[in-house]
Amino acid sequence: MTSKRAIRAAIYTRKSSDEGLEQDFNSLDAQFEACAAYVASQRHEGWKLSKGRYDDGGVSGGTLERPGLQRLLADIEGGRIEMVVVYKIDRLTRSLADFAKLVERFEAAGCSFVSVTQAFNTSSSMGRLTLNVLLSFAQFEREVTAERIRDKIAASKKKGLWMGGNVPLGYDRHPDPTRRELVVNTDEARTVETLFRLYAQHGCLKRVETEAAKLELRSKRRVFASGRVQGGNAFSRGQIYHLLRNPTYLGKIRHKDKVWPGLHKAIVDEDLFEKVQAKLQVASVRPRGRMSKAGPNGAQFPSAPLAGKIRDETGDLLTPTHTQRHGRRLRYYVSNRLISGGPDPSGWRLPAPAFEAEVARIIAKHLEQLAEAHTLLAQPDLRGADLLDEKIAEVAGQLHSGAASLLVELVESGSLEAGKIVLNLSVTGLANSLDLAGGALSQSALMVTVPFSLRRRGVEMKIVAGGFAPAPDPTLIQTLAKAHRWAGALKNGTPISELARRERVSPSYLRQRTKLAFLSPAIQNAILEGRQPIGMTTRALVETRIPLAWEGQAATLANEASKGFPDPV
Repeated sequence: MTSKRAIRAAIYTRKSSDEGLEQDFNSLDAQFEACAAYVASQRHEGWKLSKGRYDDGGVSGGTLERPGLQRLLADIEGGRIEMVVVYKIDRLTRSLADFAKLVERFEAAGCSFVSVTQAFNTSSSMGRLTLNVLLSFAQFEREVTAERIRDKIAASKKKGLWMGGNVPLGYDRHPDPTRRELVVNTDEARTVETLFRLYAQHGCLKRVETEAAKLELRSKRRVFASGRVQGGNAFSRGQIYHLLRNPTYLGKIRHKDKVWPGLHKAIVDEDLFEKVQAKLQVASVRPRGRMSKAGPNGAQFPSAPLAGKIRDETGDLLTPTHTQRHGRRLRYYVSNRLISGGPDPSGWRLPAPAFEAEVARIIAKHLEQLAEAHTLLAQPDLRGADLLDEKIAEVAGQLHSGAASLLVELVESGSLEAGKIVLNLSVTGLANSLDLAGGALSQSALMVTVPFSLRRRGVEMKIVAGGFAPAPDPTLIQTLAKAHRWAGALKNGTPISELARRERVSPSYLRQRTKLAFLSPAIQNAILEGRQPIGMTTRALVETRIPLAWEGQAATLANEASKGFPDPV
């Protein structure tokens, strides 16, 4: 019969006061004997009492800084103790937070503990359940304490008190540490006022950054207790924006979304502060990209004409962004939460040129339909119909050719919803582009709603809105041409291994793609003309077992990726 592994047990005793400790048999001895008897009862489980005693007499359970407890922890972490025995749990500690810390240290060292007068033993499942309950109370205690602190900070800020943190430029802490107030730093205050006046004058953060650098204005220099020095540098645009938005300079204290009157003096007057806030607000909703690059003919075009106009189904704005790949600048419109909050499977990421072209096509087609149905105007004008049709055709032609500057004027707002896009056209922009008065347009002309989805074709993500416009897939066409060339070489007797070596591909790669040469003429013509379904890619064809009989090919390819594929002829 195999003997059980020895478990080295240590007894910990504690008494809060030193009263009675001078007696021959005191409270510590009584606890020790009760625990020793319990250890003896567990001899059949392999328990063995350690020789030393870990006593703390006259020490409060509200602290872990106890000599006996520290010796016990050292022996546990040294691997000399595997079980701690206490008379009651409160002998170990009276603090739930300290209790959680002790349990973590015990578990890290592979040690358990047991209370001899309570049904509590962390070596059993029931004991661990009890432990989890106690730890829940510890978490509750911490959260309640945190709430009290937050409530105290909120109440203090409501009274105008400065509750700590980095002191903003223009202020210093009050020399009396008992007073939670800020005092004005005269030299720094001049810098703050200069930045406010510069932005009120120019209304451009980049311009303010340049002017501040010329004036040699510097950020606040901070020296920490560790000796580390921070600040004292030229201002960045981000620092200037944060400074201009800070209500502290108006003599107020901010707490989350609320602002309260502070006990400190203001640095800028209210008129200047409000003027700056108004300019910042206008700049924040100004579509990015209005300051544009010049095209080959000197014409100006915006780099992101739909910026600040389109929202996704959650109400999140589609924000322009870009990336560099192989020396090329690739533009996108993405849901703002993907930039500020990280990955989100519900967020949109649209290739900007394709999205702008699709929006332009949607508006152009909408205008053409309005012209055909004579519903553009609130009151049809038969005498000027021909002239209006010509103007609509001109604007639609510009949109079809990718006139991005028109989108800035024509699109007021829009939204991407489940399977559709909704565009609200600008009354002023549409009327001006068609040489009409704004009141002449019908309300139905100002809103466009069409189906909208994203599908992958080849290596690209294609936008499908209101029906798919035919577009040849260069990759698929190139693969089809290679398939015919390889099929001809094989027919002339070239071994597949030699042909694969000559083309620098594997035989299996060559074999998989050569079968495209045996597609029906109808399918191949559809590929050349770009009439194949969006899901019909080179990869889809390669991975599909296609029969040689033309009659069966369309049926085989009639899956989700190939709906609408032409029948063989």
